[in-house]
Amino acid sequence: LYDDRLELFLGSTALMTLQRGRAGPKGKHGHVINYRHVIHALRRKPMALLNLVYRDQIFPREAFRLSFDRLLEQLPERQACRTMVELLSLAHEHNCEAQLAQALQQCLDDGQLPDLDALCSRFEAKRTNSMPEVNVQLAPLSDYEALLDDMTREVTA
Repeated sequence: LYDDRLELFLGSTALMTLQRGRAGPKGKHGHVINYRHVIHALRRKPMALLNLVYRDQIFPREAFRLSFDRLLEQLPERQACRTMVELLSLAHEHNCEAQLAQALQQCLDDGQLPDLDALCSRFEAKRTNSMPEVNVQLAPLSDYEALLDDMTREVTA
C-alpha cells in the first residue's frame, strides 16, 4: 500500500498495480470506482445500477453516462439498465472502452439510442480477428531420455 498506488501480490508474485484514486474536493465521502471491479455483480443484477450510490462514478467516460441518461429517457428502466450493463461488460471483456465511448458518442450526436447487437458484433469481430494462432510442438520424449542418459554417464564417470 503506497500513497499513490496499490500493489497486489499473490505470495511473492506481483499480479497488478492499481492507481490509487482520491475523492474529490466535495468531501471525505467521495467514491472512486472502477467499473471493472463490479461489472460481474451488475451483470447478475442489472437493475442495481439504477439506484447505485456511486452510479455517476462507475461510468469510465462521459459518453457512457450520457448514453445511460438517454436510455433512461427513452426506454423502460429495466431495459435501460440491462443495456447499459451489457455495454459496460462489452467494454470490459473486449478491452474496447475508448472505441466504444466514441461509438456511443456518435450515437448520441446522431440522436439515436445505442444498438447493443450492432456494437457487440462490431467489437467481437475485432477481437476474434486480432488473436494470433499459436501452434505448440512438444519435443519427443526420446530427446529427454537421451539427456537423462548423458547425465547418468557424466555422474558415473
